[in-house]
Amino acid sequence: MKKSDQFFLVENIDTGQKKISRWVEDSYNPNFSCANEFLSLSLSASQIRFFLSLVLLGLLLLLGRGFYLQVIRGDYYFAQAEDNRVRVKYSRAQRGVIYDRQGQILVQNVFGFSLFITQAALPVDKSQRQTVLNNIAQIAGLNLAELEAKLAESKDYFWQPVAVKTGIGYEQAMFLKIKSSELPGISLEEDSWRHYLHSESLAHVLGYVGKLNAQEYQKNKGQYLLSDNIGKTGLERYYESRLRGQHGEKRVEVDSFGREKKIISQQPAISGQSLILSLDAALQDKIYQILDGRLRRQLSAAVVVSNPQNGEIIALVDYPSYDDNLFAEGISQTDYQKLLDDEMKPLFFRSISGEYPSGSTIKPVLASAALEEKIIDRHTSFNSVGGLWVGGRWFFPDWKAGGHGLTNVIKAIAWSVNTYFYYIGGGYGDFQGLGVERIGKYLKLFGLGETLGLDLPGESAGFVPTAEWKKKEKNEAWYIGDTYHLSIGQGDLLVTPLQVNSYTATIANGGRIYRPHLVKGIIAAAGQGEPLASQVIREKFISSQNLEIVRQGMRQTVVAGSAASLNGLSVPAAGKTGTAQWNSNKKNHAWFTGFAPFDQPDFCLTVLVEEGGEGSSLAVPIAREIMQYWFGRPAS
Repeated sequence: MKKSDQFFLVENIDTGQKKISRWVEDSYNPNFSCANEFLSLSLSASQIRFFLSLVLLGLLLLLGRGFYLQVIRGDYYFAQAEDNRVRVKYSRAQRGVIYDRQGQILVQNVFGFSLFITQAALPVDKSQRQTVLNNIAQIAGLNLAELEAKLAESKDYFWQPVAVKTGIGYEQAMFLKIKSSELPGISLEEDSWRHYLHSESLAHVLGYVGKLNAQEYQKNKGQYLLSDNIGKTGLERYYESRLRGQHGEKRVEVDSFGREKKIISQQPAISGQSLILSLDAALQDKIYQILDGRLRRQLSAAVVVSNPQNGEIIALVDYPSYDDNLFAEGISQTDYQKLLDDEMKPLFFRSISGEYPSGSTIKPVLASAALEEKIIDRHTSFNSVGGLWVGGRWFFPDWKAGGHGLTNVIKAIAWSVNTYFYYIGGGYGDFQGLGVERIGKYLKLFGLGETLGLDLPGESAGFVPTAEWKKKEKNEAWYIGDTYHLSIGQGDLLVTPLQVNSYTATIANGGRIYRPHLVKGIIAAAGQGEPLASQVIREKFISSQNLEIVRQGMRQTVVAGSAASLNGLSVPAAGKTGTAQWNSNKKNHAWFTGFAPFDQPDFCLTVLVEEGGEGSSLAVPIAREIMQYWFGRPAS
């Protein structure tokens, strides 16, 4: 061996047992002792520590990764492994149906076919993929842009089938079945959807169902399939958990070729629960017909009918409306845009979401507050001469030129005398009125400025203005004129038709505010019934004696006042008209709210016509026609 190899061979050393040939470095230490008897490379202590650190770090990384995979992500990878071995097949639950108070069915489940696309099975090549989508759009009669938008919305769920067309009839289904066999990623499957039997009159109340979108699927992950239906609006949405039922599930073990080997477990589908409404479908349809006949899509309106003795909603009608079957079967973007662009706003739920100045319908509430605070009694009178002057500069008029003469609270309600309510609301001269704080207190006691808890999504709270609010939002002080406007239901006060109906019902029943509700009972899939009890929100905040005085004023409104055309009904009625200013360039809103029979009221009716002018001119005739129908039909 050459010296340049930097190693050389030393002689054999006899250890007493055997001889060992050893290699040593060229830089051999002269103090080397043959007693060590091993071949070695010289490493420093720091190099050894570095090497051990690397080994330790590697072990820690290996242990950490193992902990992450087996403990933290163990369930995930176990589920993936199970998915390779186990397939889950679902049998769809039948959605619960909805009945009116007479047992009439309002919505049906319809079974047929829907077209689905599984994006993971589409061609990877962009041009081939586009060709498939073009063919699908053509044979299914779909808009290509809408089709691509649906797929883009569900792009994160490649293995979930996405519904692109629902409600396919048998003949078209067979045609699509043949064509889809030639197109990868396309499947035609049995499906169900809803058919609404009172499509316009009940559209806002019942709402509609539709396929889950990606956001809904993510929010409810683990509870739904992406191909499931879900309640989008109305009762369908509010009672979704009751109506939807539970899918059946069959877990099947498969071999490497995907062939079924055995059933591991099986659970049958559980149908959804059904709803029994307090609504009367015949009355609902009749009211819609009355509104259509009088307004002819020239004006918008809302009607609320309730039972003042328990809070049950008997009718809840918005005009104009829409056909909720369009949505249940998958509305096209073109049809949806038409609804959005319609100036009459048919999708707007005016009855519970619309906020309007109350006009004079608020006056019975003001009268109740003034009586309760002992500011007035039934005999307290003021002389109405046509209005009030304040500071010699501002005039607050009555609606009747020259005024109504000497007026007590009953006459003030019957003839809607503004002057009387200016007095009791803001005071005048030496007379001390309620003031804005006490007015606000009683408006809220009667349920204004808050939601009432109706079992529908979208209920608005309205608005009760205060001096603090005006200072903060408008940087203005609260003036006596603001109190006068508030006292007659003008200014910044906003109410919903549902709220007006509620406080009218409270006056009718003697002082109880019920939570308004549409569902009075639920039927389980097995047939057991579950009645839902009425709930009292508030009571005994106004004495029954004071409310009786207000009731007498509302009765006089019908007997000889602004709603005298109702005096010819078959039952004695009471009520209050209202004309609400809201825009100086547009006509006023027309109101009527009332109840019947007067002595034992079980029918409370509120009518709002947007830009309908005088309440007595349009809202009252509509109310009269509704009451004539209700009290004139045979008892059920």
